[in-house]
Amino acid sequence: MTDSPKKPAATSFDIKQLDQLAKWLETTGLEEVEIESHGTRLRLRKPGSAVAQHVVAAAPAPAATAPAPHKPEPAADAATTFKSPMVGTFYRANSPESPAFVKEGDTVTVGQTLGIIEAMKTMNQIEADRAGTVTKILVANAQAVEYGQPLFIIQ
Repeated sequence: MTDSPKKPAATSFDIKQLDQLAKWLETTGLEEVEIESHGTRLRLRKPGSAVAQHVVAAAPAPAATAPAPHKPEPAADAATTFKSPMVGTFYRANSPESPAFVKEGDTVTVGQTLGIIEAMKTMNQIEADRAGTVTKILVANAQAVEYGQPLFIIQ
């Protein structure tokens, strides 16, 4: 009986290859890359890239000689659901002994850390994409989260 060549496992991505791919992504102008190998799909995204697509610039008004491009802004009283930019485990603080980054009722600014999502042994800071008040925290500490899952409501 002869042994046939082994096929790679369906979920095997070599950590060294993933690290190289992540480093390559940082050197490109791309925000994310998605690959599929042996039936398994992997998407790598630069930290903050999912958040950046929802940010509305808060720059001062340009001089009267140049009209500002119109960008729709949410109504002042509109609540926004902040969603997870990746799959992983959500943490509300740096460590179990540390205070939570934010709690319900806290006022946050654009770029302020809301929490951490651990993905593939990498801690990714999750930042607010708008200023406002955290009215609801929708996930528990150390809870597994999916891409696009609501995490916070910011009003």
